[in-house]
Amino acid sequence: MNSADLGRRVGVPSTALFTDQYELTMVQAALKAGTADRRSVFEAFTRRLPEGRRYGVVAGIGRVLDAVENFHFDEEMLGFLRDQSIVDRPTLDYLADYRFGGDIWGYPEGEVYFPGSPILRVEGSFAECVLLETVILSILNHDSAIAAAASRMSAAAGGRGLIEMGARRTHELSAVASARAAYIGGFDTTSDLAAGFRYNIPTVGTSAHAFTLLHDSETDAFRAQVDSLGRGTTLLVDTYDVATAVRTAVEIAGPELGAVRIDSGDLLLVAHRVRQQLDELGATETRIVVTSDLDEYAIASLAAAPVDAYGVGTQLVTGSGHPTCSMVYKLVARAGSADPADELRPVAKKSMGAKSSKGGRKWAARRLDEEGVAEAEVIGTGPVPEELAGRQLLVELVRGGEVVAREPLDAARERHIAARAGLPLSAMQLSRGEAVIPTEYV
Repeated sequence: MNSADLGRRVGVPSTALFTDQYELTMVQAALKAGTADRRSVFEAFTRRLPEGRRYGVVAGIGRVLDAVENFHFDEEMLGFLRDQSIVDRPTLDYLADYRFGGDIWGYPEGEVYFPGSPILRVEGSFAECVLLETVILSILNHDSAIAAAASRMSAAAGGRGLIEMGARRTHELSAVASARAAYIGGFDTTSDLAAGFRYNIPTVGTSAHAFTLLHDSETDAFRAQVDSLGRGTTLLVDTYDVATAVRTAVEIAGPELGAVRIDSGDLLLVAHRVRQQLDELGATETRIVVTSDLDEYAIASLAAAPVDAYGVGTQLVTGSGHPTCSMVYKLVARAGSADPADELRPVAKKSMGAKSSKGGRKWAARRLDEEGVAEAEVIGTGPVPEELAGRQLLVELVRGGEVVAREPLDAARERHIAARAGLPLSAMQLSRGEAVIPTEYV
């Protein structure tokens, strides 16, 4: 496998301070109490899907593996912790030697999930596992939210092209992660070059209104772009008058013009008019790309329009109203010592209300109906029923601190397409509803 297929990871900085202070102070207290080395099992899951969503999408697993691999404390970080009196000397000594040496199992990237799904299971000593909590949740909550929005938009697009173009609407680093998650969720390309460089996602881009306004006329602007980028370029036609711009575009580029982009107005109406005009001018193969604050509902409303591709920014990188998945990371089992032979004991939060959790080291499987369509997410702590043995969802990601499951981003993308296709048809509905299949505990 070519290393370029896995994304460029050279020069990745330490992720050790992408955490909350209480992770370190818990380790300090546990070291002093003699419980830091107790074998423990943590699980990342969500108690419910975002309101109205029918399924979730697992994204960020590859980034989690990078974060775990690069979670170590250098001298400068240790100096900061010492100077700020955040932890004591014994804890600093522990952190100086820290490398995660445990095991991680999880849902493979691109898989769908439901309430209670043990999306990630982290096993090791209490101290080494608890330190990873914040960075794991930070990645999974963000990336899965973006991937879920992308998946809904992809379903609404019905096979038409999707361009991720939200870099200017979020933090510069979030933009790269968003492009990656969107690609998993079904987007085809990104405008963000950092995402293209790091993750080998196909990149696209042509010009903005500023380029047209720079020139003395729209004709001059179009000619300059075609001369530079070729007849297959995409010309932005709504700076002034759309009909005039379309005619000018075809006059300059000829019927070989690649595409026109519409960024304002009544997109349904304008797209029909532009398609008719292009056909009358002989540019029957010229594609129409629409942008302008699109979300899955706007995309669905354009299903009858002669649109070839959608460019989506703000709504995508903010999760289309749900910028987080509310995943949590909970201790579900622990031993009485560090002895590998010591039996794991289920533990769980028992508080009243919605914040209680279920103890025990869990497995998960998806039960299918007679037609091969998912009908339940089955979760258990005991033996796996024979009929579900071949349908288990968790895969080994890290063994003894070593990553064992890197894969090309395209594999996650293809997995998501297959996983979504295996859900009941109601999963594709954009109307508000409950999870498309129930979660059953056995």
